[in-house]
Order: sequence, then C-alpha cells, then structure tokens
Amino acid sequence: LPLLQQTQPLAEWLNVSAGADSPPDWIVAHNEFIREGYAYVGVSAQAVGVNALKNGAATAARYASLLHPGDSYSYSIFSRAGLLAKETASTLLGEGMASMVKMEGADFVLESIAFLTRRDIPVCAHLGLTPQSVLKLGGFKVQGRDEQAAQQILADALAVQDAGAQLLVLECVPSALAAQITQSLHIPTIGIGAGPDCDGQILVSYDALGINSGHRRPRFVKNFMAGNDSIETAFVQYVQEVKSGAFPSPEHGYR
Repeated sequence: LPLLQQTQPLAEWLNVSAGADSPPDWIVAHNEFIREGYAYVGVSAQAVGVNALKNGAATAARYASLLHPGDSYSYSIFSRAGLLAKETASTLLGEGMASMVKMEGADFVLESIAFLTRRDIPVCAHLGLTPQSVLKLGGFKVQGRDEQAAQQILADALAVQDAGAQLLVLECVPSALAAQITQSLHIPTIGIGAGPDCDGQILVSYDALGINSGHRRPRFVKNFMAGNDSIETAFVQYVQEVKSGAFPSPEHGYR
C-alpha cells in the first residue's frame, strides 16, 4: 500500500503537568499528522501518568497491572516505544496484522477517513457510544435517545459513509435508531447494543462468556456460557442465535 510504504512514526512524550497524561501535540496538530501520513504514538513515559491510568475510574481495570520502574527510566521507555513504532508502522496492514482501521466519531475524523480510503486502506467507522470518548460523553450511557441526538447520529452515519467508510459499528443506541440508520446506508452496519436490525452483530468475548470484568454488565450482554460446557459450544450458540434472530432480543436493546 502506498501510504504504508512511506509511513513514519511520530512519538509524543505525554505531558503530566496536570497529574495525568495529556497529548498537547496531538490536540493541536492531529489533523496535520494524519494528513501527512504519520503513525502517531503517545507514550506514557513518566510514573505520574502510569499511576493515573492505574487509578482512574475508567482505566483501572485495563491498566492495574502496569508497573513503572521510576522516572530515571522514562527516557529509555520513550526511546524504546519510538523505536518499536518505527519498526512496526509499515507492517500494521501491509503484513496482515490488521485488515481494516477503525475510527470513532465523525466531525474532524471525516478528513482522516477520506485520507485513508483514498489510499485504499479500508476504514470501519464507529458511532453512538464511542469508548475512546466515554469521559466526554459522561460515562457509558445510551446515545441518541432524544430527537436532536438521534438526528445527529444519523447525519454522522451518512457523513462517514460519504467519506469512504466501508463498515459502521453502532454501539449502545436505541434499536429504532439503529434500524433507521441501517436502512439509510448502503454500507453494512454492525450492532453492539443496537438492536436486531443491524446487518451484523458483535459482542465482546469476555461478555459473551460471562467473565466478570468487575464492572456492571450492560443490558445488551448475554452470557452464552450458561448451560454450555465449553467455550466452543458457547460461541456456536451465539452464532446460531444471531443468524436466527433470537439474539439480540428486545430485552437486550434500548428504547
């Protein structure tokens, strides 16, 4: 792929002045980074940033096991992360490690979607509850329940399609809105907590297997291990229920 052959990594040492990691360079210049084809990497090089991740309400479960050896190692951590990015930037898609790039949201993301798709890099868009913006959204909440919010998500869906996205994930939106969006697009929709009318379904494997993550289980989750004696049979049941329309049922959707 032409883009991947010329991709160069750009590593930013994340700023911890506020007591947690912050990417000032990315905030100010992300459109330029993407336009020029850089592979951006934000590096949590200092103990303050790592500890904030370990103790944050939204990040503790993912980062609790991290151990920072001390700020005397910060430069080494940053250098190694930059070197790793340089070694792997051109292989992410080119050598089959990924077959599509997923991008959350619309608005300023539209330019990035168009940039990638013009270079024959497939893009999956993601609207509704976007995990990378969960703090901005006020937590893990259903999106698009009022008329204005619903119309915005519909407009964003059409916009990401027009920008070149080949697939759209709809997460945690009312079932009726997901159905309307699916009918309005010519690209496939994949639902997670978006009702039965999307073109396909996805469920996090931990949720599908009933593994306790320590967080409140969303309404759209079903434990497919219940009544099954193996992971394989649980996933077989999941596939069968999705294909037959048995899952997701109304109890797993939002109004």
